Amino acid sequence: MGSHPDADLHASATGPAAKIVEVRSSSHNNIIVNETLTARQSKAHQKEEPLKLYSGWLYVKNNIISVSRLSSPTTSCPFVQRAWTVLEEKSPSLPPLTTPTYPSKLTPEIPYQYIEVNPYNKPQSLLSLNPRGLVPTLQYENKPLYESTVICEFLEEAYPDHTPHLLPKDPYDRARTRIWTDFCTSRIIPAFHRFLQFQPMSDEEGLEEARKEFLGKWMVFAKEMDESGPFFLGREPSLVDFVVAPWALRLWVFDHYKGGLGLPEEGKGGDDEATWARFRMWLGAIEERPSLKNTMSEREHYLPIYQRYADNTAQSELAKATRKGGGVP
Repeated sequence: MGSHPDADLHASATGPAAKIVEVRSSSHNNIIVNETLTARQSKAHQKEEPLKLYSGWLYVKNNIISVSRLSSPTTSCPFVQRAWTVLEEKSPSLPPLTTPTYPSKLTPEIPYQYIEVNPYNKPQSLLSLNPRGLVPTLQYENKPLYESTVICEFLEEAYPDHTPHLLPKDPYDRARTRIWTDFCTSRIIPAFHRFLQFQPMSDEEGLEEARKEFLGKWMVFAKEMDESGPFFLGREPSLVDFVVAPWALRLWVFDHYKGGLGLPEEGKGGDDEATWARFRMWLGAIEERPSLKNTMSEREHYLPIYQRYADNTAQSELAKATRKGGGVP
């Protein structure tokens, strides 16, 4: 039987994400420990923790994690990055950084263990949690949870003393947050993939329609943002931001593969300039958020993965659903 068409892709986290792997990884992983890490941090990667993050580099599907175990295809999978980022927000692995939108703070640690798995040879430890071996998978006290957004909300409720809080206290504001979280998953992400997977060789006009549709979803999203910002609900990031941020951080793929995103330059948004200015403020805050930067790998290792999407040959469940005209499976 032949090998999987994606099996030759880079199989581990790189760049900023690799630093977290060094701190959080299981001792049986072949990870090189950064010599600049403190003694406490370098020992942490060898320690068994009740919370484990199972990670495989390749995109599989939006599904699982573990406070006792977190399964994820490191950062090539944006669904996994959702959950990983929330963990890093509530319990940073690296020394805190101070930026205008990310004040330095001391946070009680949530111990979790990072475990990288081969997505084509899944270990029994993952399969015992999820027979399908999908990631991310969360194991908490030997009980698995599925779906990245569900996992993010679980981490919010399981660790209420760890900030930032993903959901507002006010019932109406919490409900509204969930509405726009759903919008991100059901509208923005499918439009992202329709645009990326569209084949312009056959229909150049159709490519422009896909581009217009995608930008239109961001326009609707931006109009609902708090005026002051910089995040969707205001000064602090929320569930909405972390649910859609991984795709915002991958907007560069359209410049690489589809002739550009088409986002109006500053001052050239016409009647919509104020909305696009607000979007640019939000995007800038997302790009500078340490938890998001630290769970990204080097762009060069994303290219082979997104090349398959751009060519419409990717075999992920989401890619297949997009080809059939569907949304996030």
